[in-house]
Amino acid sequence: MIERYTRKIMGDIWSDENKYKTWLKVEILACEAMAQIGKVPKKALSNIKKKANFSVKRIDEIEAETKHDVIAFLTNIAEYVGPDSRYIHMGLTSSDILDTSMSYLLRQAGKIILKDCEKLLSTLKKRAFEHKNTIMVGRSHGIHAEPITFGLKLAVWYDEMCRNQKRCERAVENISFGKMSGAVGTFANTPPSIEAYVCKKLNLKPAPASTQIIQRDRYAEYFTALAIMASSIEKMAIEIRHLQRTEVLEAEEYFSKGQKGSSAMPHKRNPIGSENLSGLARVVRSNAMAALENVPLWHERDISHSSVERVIAPDTTILIDYILNRFTGIIKNLVIYPERMEKNLNILKGLIFSQQILLSLAESGVTREDAYRMVQTQAMRVWKDEQDFKTLILKDKEICSHLSEEKIEEIFDLNYHLKYINAIFDRVFGKAG
Repeated sequence: MIERYTRKIMGDIWSDENKYKTWLKVEILACEAMAQIGKVPKKALSNIKKKANFSVKRIDEIEAETKHDVIAFLTNIAEYVGPDSRYIHMGLTSSDILDTSMSYLLRQAGKIILKDCEKLLSTLKKRAFEHKNTIMVGRSHGIHAEPITFGLKLAVWYDEMCRNQKRCERAVENISFGKMSGAVGTFANTPPSIEAYVCKKLNLKPAPASTQIIQRDRYAEYFTALAIMASSIEKMAIEIRHLQRTEVLEAEEYFSKGQKGSSAMPHKRNPIGSENLSGLARVVRSNAMAALENVPLWHERDISHSSVERVIAPDTTILIDYILNRFTGIIKNLVIYPERMEKNLNILKGLIFSQQILLSLAESGVTREDAYRMVQTQAMRVWKDEQDFKTLILKDKEICSHLSEEKIEEIFDLNYHLKYINAIFDRVFGKAG
């Protein structure tokens, strides 16, 4: 229910109703600023603030004829305000309204996304501590490597999401710029004070320099930050998908009562949530590429960016909002199987301790090349004959001439690999935890 409610709020930001409300807010603020310098009579300002309104349906009707959305919007407002409407949009260009409004809306969307990040971070932290000492095998290239804990895996995800949160914070601040500098950015028909007033009221900053538009590197940073975030989520989702594979089954998305996994196979329980997020991340990344393509425009502005942003602004922010909320739910309800993790840890019959044998031999004076040869010889026997690695090491006279039985037993202790888990958690979460 919370997930649906949050997405509804994000969707409302990009509704036509809210878009025109924002445009009107910017236009009225501009009128207020111009009234302060005597460009708009106070009586006219009062009338504008009292009567200014719009109808989405009527704007659509006018735009069908004018083929210009801002003109249609202004024409509709004039129908409500009357003669004093001549003071609305005075000295401004369409992009003064469009770009300032877009910054305002992207900032609102960004604030929601940052709240979503907080919820995910809180959930990751809780589950990381829950499984801080839940031992499992670490994998590289998909192959068993050395022991880790599931909590450590989640701590890595938490740390990465902290970076995503910071990137998003920076992107929100760098998108929070408005402009009222006119057709080519020279303030020819409106002084900078108008821009300063409007931006302050909207909690934006005036763009230090602009053309007819706010420069699109700001947008590119915003959408790229969200694309990186989506990629991080996909990385985590792919890991869950791998861990849920039948042959692995160390973790599993919660499968609710009455849920169905396949129309053909009643036994199926599929990681559909994580797969969904993998797909949506591709869309977010492609939108970021479109934002990058919008940076180079002709001279002081062309309109090629406009159609792109009408798609990627709502789509990307709504998708990221959805992705973060859905993944938070997946992590919160993720089913963990410690017994399966332990079973899988022992599949290779001790090979995960091969590096410690190698290092101990080197410390005893054996050259690295010889140590590697000695250990690999016995390791390959495990792969081929499925024998126990420690047993083979204890029977290897060459290795035992350098390592005592007591030392070998010590090497095969899992705690050797986990002795710095607390230190890592302190670095990630702080000593207070």
